[in-house]
Amino acid sequence: MSGSTFNTHFKITTWGESHGKALGVVIDGCPAGLPLSEADIQPYLDRRKPGQTKISTPRKEDDAVEILSGIFEGRTTGAPISLIVRNTSQRSHDYSEIASYYRPGHADYTFDQKYGFRDYRGGGRSSGRETIGRVAAGAIAAKILRELGVELLTYTKAIGPVEADMEAFNRDAILDTPTCMPDYDASRRAEEYLAECMKNMDSAGGIIECRILGLPAGIGDPVFEKLDAALARAIMSVGAVKAFEIGDGCRVSTSNGSLNNDAFVAKDGSISKKTNHAGGILGGISDGSEVVLRAYVKPTPSIFSEQETVNRDGENIKIKIKGRHDPVIVPRAVVVVEAMTALALMDAMIGNMSSRISYLKNFYSEESL
Repeated sequence: MSGSTFNTHFKITTWGESHGKALGVVIDGCPAGLPLSEADIQPYLDRRKPGQTKISTPRKEDDAVEILSGIFEGRTTGAPISLIVRNTSQRSHDYSEIASYYRPGHADYTFDQKYGFRDYRGGGRSSGRETIGRVAAGAIAAKILRELGVELLTYTKAIGPVEADMEAFNRDAILDTPTCMPDYDASRRAEEYLAECMKNMDSAGGIIECRILGLPAGIGDPVFEKLDAALARAIMSVGAVKAFEIGDGCRVSTSNGSLNNDAFVAKDGSISKKTNHAGGILGGISDGSEVVLRAYVKPTPSIFSEQETVNRDGENIKIKIKGRHDPVIVPRAVVVVEAMTALALMDAMIGNMSSRISYLKNFYSEESL
């Protein structure tokens, strides 16, 4: 199975299945000399692990990460870094009857068509649990970005019809609320909405917003390796994401040039923009302002109400899915979007080091060697 490797310079390969013995990631291209331990990675995994709130799956996993290679005396060596998270709470028997039919909204049918075989226990590689490796690698990328002055702020913007009020933005609420919303009141209303969904044996979707702070101008390339294209590829690789936006996104289609264009201003020797409809990227290259992206997440496809489907013999049947499932994917996917953003940025920033001859001369000057 190809397609499990991401990036060019800061390269990751994830491995493992939802109900296998373990999951993990191998990171190739991490610079040597970075102080790193499990304590740097675990907080990110804790943000996505199941069983923490009433609006997440009751599956209980510690999701404890272990570093297997690439670290010596507390620092990265430049060698591949291998990380592992062991599964401890699999209940594969919950999925035994799924082998005979295709769940609506899942990859069961497409896996069968491609491979002629599938791991039906929780979806195998198509399970959301695959994102453990992405999040672990993203934690390392995010640490390097912070050392470069780049910070990521990611949160739930909306769940179903309930949207966070940016006027009431409270950064503490992102980690304090079960919804990861930056608005306590909106989180309360979203929880009420989700309780109604659960009562009706249904699920909900939502929107995740990520703001990239401190990214310098000049990151990205103008043709096939545009920064917004790289971010879109990263975010759209997350299984539950069905749409992606930068800046004003879809709203630009109903705007006018006079409104959509961001005016430039010069002040105290620096150039900035009066507005940020472009979302911090122009011509595929960062412009020095805040980069704003959004991921639109579909409702959890595993719902407990009766659904129509087809079995492997081609017969029309009705099913009720069993198992442990999130009524909404969005809160646990917030850190996944943040991790994929960090990975895409890390690759683009390393690649940018060769964009000017002056950068190479400065790097290889006698003073720096």
